[in-house]
Amino acid sequence: MIALRKSEERGHANYGWLDTRHTFSFADYYDTRHMHFGALRVINEDFVAPGAGFPTHPHRDMEIVTYILQGALAHRDSMGNGSMIRPGEVQRMSAGTGVTHSEYNASDQEPVHLLQIWIMPEFKGLRPGYEQKEFTAVEKRGRLRVVASPDGREGSVTIHQEALIYATLLEPGESVTHALAPERRAYVHVARGKASVNGEPLAAGDGARISDETAVSIIADASAEVLLFDLN
Repeated sequence: MIALRKSEERGHANYGWLDTRHTFSFADYYDTRHMHFGALRVINEDFVAPGAGFPTHPHRDMEIVTYILQGALAHRDSMGNGSMIRPGEVQRMSAGTGVTHSEYNASDQEPVHLLQIWIMPEFKGLRPGYEQKEFTAVEKRGRLRVVASPDGREGSVTIHQEALIYATLLEPGESVTHALAPERRAYVHVARGKASVNGEPLAAGDGARISDETAVSIIADASAEVLLFDLN
């Protein structure tokens, strides 16, 4: 079974410095039909204006994964981490018992375009943690590259949940297939371009919930960047 989540149906807010779209209920956007999908709690697509950003704020008991599509994001947190996140890099912050952090557009001229993803952890009260790793375009070209997993497989960042995040870059006509184990489900988010997922056409910002299927097939209808979440 596949259920589509069209881009224009997502929650939307524009604060001037931030133009944001919410796949699931978040902040002032609340829809009981779209609270989460398995452990996947948040996919926010953010466009942050030059020089602007999120001032220091708290989180707890959440696995927060940041995926940059364009520009650069400056990060600082209460664990002592200070970093720049650029396209191809994935950051994982385990909020656990509590952290504070800030995120700012590193440029005073260009916007930054990013996906912020929240995964609910398997257990609460974990020790806060941080990771940041690069996954080159070559690694993602024409294949599903695991970028987050519960065991850090293939050099992915480690999340505290039985969930996996894959990323792929596809040229028109290229395809990838992901097998789903029994009782597993998947969410597919098209970050850029166009792709058909199990025969359903999706454009940038669109998503699809997939359950009771044995596999997920993604075929690029145009150059595309796609994330796939394998969930329990």
